[in-house]
Amino acid sequence: MPTTLAPFRLTSLAATLLGLLGTSLCSVAAADQAPASVLTLDSTAISADELPKNALPTVFSGGQVARGGELGVLGNQDMMDVPFTMSSYTSQLIEDQQAENIGDVLLNDSSVRQSFGYGNAAQIFVIRGLPLNSDDISYNGLYGVLPRQVISTDSLERVEVFKGPNAFINGVTPTGSGVGGGINLQPKRAQDTPTRRFSTDISSSGRVGEHLDLGQRFGDNNEFGVRMNIAQREGDTAIDNESQRTKLFALGLDYRGDRLRLSTDFGYQKQRINGNRNTVYIPATLTGIPHAPDADTNYSQKWTFTELEDTYGMARGEYDLNDQWTLYAAAGAKHTREVGNYSTPTLRSTAGATTASSMFVAHDEDNRSAMAGLRGTLQTGPVSHQINLGVTGIWTEQRSAYELSGSFANDLYHPIDVAKPTVYPYVGGDINDPGIVGKTINRSMAISDTLGFMDDRILVTYGLRRQNLKVDGWSYAGARTATYDESITTPVYGIVLKPWEHVSLYANSIEGLAKGPTAPATAGGAEVTNRGQAFAPARSKQVEAGIKYDKGTFGASFGVYRIEQPSDGYVDAQNTYVRQGTQRNRGVELNIYGEPLDGLRLLAGATVMDTELSGTKNGANNGNRAIGVPNFQYNLGADWDVPGLEGVALNGRMLRTGGQYVDAANTQSIPAWNRFDLGARYSFEVEQRAVTLRANLENVANTRYWASANGGYLSQGEPRALKVSATVDF
Repeated sequence: MPTTLAPFRLTSLAATLLGLLGTSLCSVAAADQAPASVLTLDSTAISADELPKNALPTVFSGGQVARGGELGVLGNQDMMDVPFTMSSYTSQLIEDQQAENIGDVLLNDSSVRQSFGYGNAAQIFVIRGLPLNSDDISYNGLYGVLPRQVISTDSLERVEVFKGPNAFINGVTPTGSGVGGGINLQPKRAQDTPTRRFSTDISSSGRVGEHLDLGQRFGDNNEFGVRMNIAQREGDTAIDNESQRTKLFALGLDYRGDRLRLSTDFGYQKQRINGNRNTVYIPATLTGIPHAPDADTNYSQKWTFTELEDTYGMARGEYDLNDQWTLYAAAGAKHTREVGNYSTPTLRSTAGATTASSMFVAHDEDNRSAMAGLRGTLQTGPVSHQINLGVTGIWTEQRSAYELSGSFANDLYHPIDVAKPTVYPYVGGDINDPGIVGKTINRSMAISDTLGFMDDRILVTYGLRRQNLKVDGWSYAGARTATYDESITTPVYGIVLKPWEHVSLYANSIEGLAKGPTAPATAGGAEVTNRGQAFAPARSKQVEAGIKYDKGTFGASFGVYRIEQPSDGYVDAQNTYVRQGTQRNRGVELNIYGEPLDGLRLLAGATVMDTELSGTKNGANNGNRAIGVPNFQYNLGADWDVPGLEGVALNGRMLRTGGQYVDAANTQSIPAWNRFDLGARYSFEVEQRAVTLRANLENVANTRYWASANGGYLSQGEPRALKVSATVDF
C-alpha cells in the first residue's frame, strides 16, 4: 500500500541555514567590499559592456523571455544570428506564474502542447505536432542527466525550446523522440549581487510548498560562485483523492577566470504521487469518444502511486586558447529509481464504462553522458568564419520488472473504489531485483561553419553530424530480443539575411534522427519473414523559412515549415515487415514577446498546422490527418503594471487548441478546447527587504476537456486551482 505523506518542513531548515550560512556570507561579502569599494565598482563598470563568453543571452524588456539560448554544438546564440527559431523563458516568468514544473512554463508557448506518458505520470511535450519525451530533455546542453517524467523548476534559470528537428544541433536524443523540437534547461548560477530568497506557497486544495534560494560570489573579482536551492511541496492536488510530495536539492558551483570557466551542478529530486490520474486508453473497437468527465474527477484508484527518485550531476569546463578559439568539455550522470502501482482505465463504451488492472512496476536507470569540442572564429579576406567541432556520447542502461493483475470493471464518470488486487497472474522479471531490458550507446561527431559576408549581414551555416546508434534489448526473462548498430550522417543548411537593423530573414534545412525499427517476430499469429531485421535510423527532414524582429524592448517571429518523418511501417500481405509510410506536418507560426509598451508585457502566439499521412498499408489511411495533431494552437498572454498602484501587476492567459483525431482512420476525435488563467502580484519593501505576493487562478472556468490525443490515448486537462505565494529577499 502507498505510504502516507511524511512531513518535510523547510522552515526549520531555512532557519538553520540562515544562521550558519547567511551570517557568514554577509560578513564575507562585507569584508570583500569594504576595503576596496572603489576598485570593485570600477571592475564592474568595465566588464559590464562585454558579457563573459559563456554568459546566457540577454533578456527582453519585462524579463520574461530571452533573446537566444543554448544551441548545442553552436553554443549560446542570439536568435537574430541563427537560421532557427527558439523560445527561452526566464526564472522571472517561472516565479511570477508560480510554475512548479517545466510543463507549467511551456503552457506559454503556442508551438507546444502536452500530454501524459503511456499509463504513467511522465510529461510529454508535443512540439510542432510531434512528441518529445521528458527523458530527452537536455541540461546545459547535455542529454541523459535530468530526472525523468516530471522536472521541477525551482533550480532553473532558463527553459529553452528549440523548434524543429535537431539531430545536428544536439545529436540524437536518448530515446529518439523530439523530431518536432527539443528542450534545454539552464541551471541557476550565482549572480554578482547575492541571492537570499525564501518563498512559501499554498494551493486551494491545501498543498503547501517552501523554497530557499541562496547564492553568493567570492574572490577579488567575484570569480567563485555558489548557488543552492532547496524546495519541497506536499499535500492534496485539485484532483479528487490525488496528493503529491516533491523534494528538491540542487547545488551549483562555478568559477569564471580570464580564460578558464568551470561549473558543476548536483541535484536530487524525489517525487511521490498518490492516486495519480494519468491517461485513458481507447480500444480500436470503440465507435466514439465520450466527453471528458468533470475536471476534478479521479478515475484512478486510491491505492495507486508512483515514486520517482533521481540523483544527477554534471561538470562543464571551457578554456580560451586565445581570443578566437575555445575548448569545451562536459560530462554527467544520473541514477533513477521508479516504483509505482498504476491503474489506467480503458474505455469500453461511449457511455463511460471502463476496465482497468493493477500493474506494479519497478524501474531503474543509469545514464552517463559526455561532450567535447572546439569553437572559434577566423577571417579569410572579407569572409568571417564561425567554426564548430564537437563529439558527444550517451550510455544508458534500463532495468525493469512488473506484476499485472486481472481486469476489473469501473466507470469513467462515476468511479468506484475497488479493493487492491492480491493476485498477479502476469509477471515480467523479478520485482525485487529488476533485470536489464535495454542498453543504448549513442555517439556522434559534428562539424559546422558559419560564413559571414558584408560585415555579417549575410550568414550562411552548413554542417554535418555523423551519428552511430547502438541499441540492445532483452526480454523480461533475460533473453536478448534485439541488437541494433547503425550509423547515419545528417546535414544542416541555413541562411540569415539582415536587410535592416532590427530584422532578420532566415531559412533552414535540418534533419531529425531516431533509432530505426526492428521487424517483429510474429504478426497476426504468423511468423514474419524478415523477423529481427534492423532498419536504418529513421531520418526526418524539415525545411523552414521566416522573419524575426528585435526592437530591443520586444520581438516577434513569423515562420512557415514542413516536417516529414517516417511512420512505424507495417507487415504486408506476404507477412514481411516493410519500412514504409510518411507523416508530413506543415505549419505557420507567429510569436510576439517582450514589452511593446511600458508596463505591458506580452507572450502571444499562433500555430496553424496541416498534417497528412501517406504510404499507409494498402493506402487505407492515405491523406488522413495524423493522430494527436491539432489543426491550430493559439496563446494570448499579457502582464500589466496597474497605473497609479505602484508594485501591482495583473496578468491573464488564454489557451485555445483545435480538435485532434484519436485514430489513423480519422473516425474518432476530440473537440477543440479553451482554457483561461488569471493572476495578480504585489511587490513592495519592508525594512528595505523586497517582498512579493502572488496569486494565480488556473483554468478559471473549471473547464472539463480532453487536452491531447497524442499516442492514440486521452490526456485530460487540469482542473481549476488557486495558487498563492509570498517571496522575501533578505
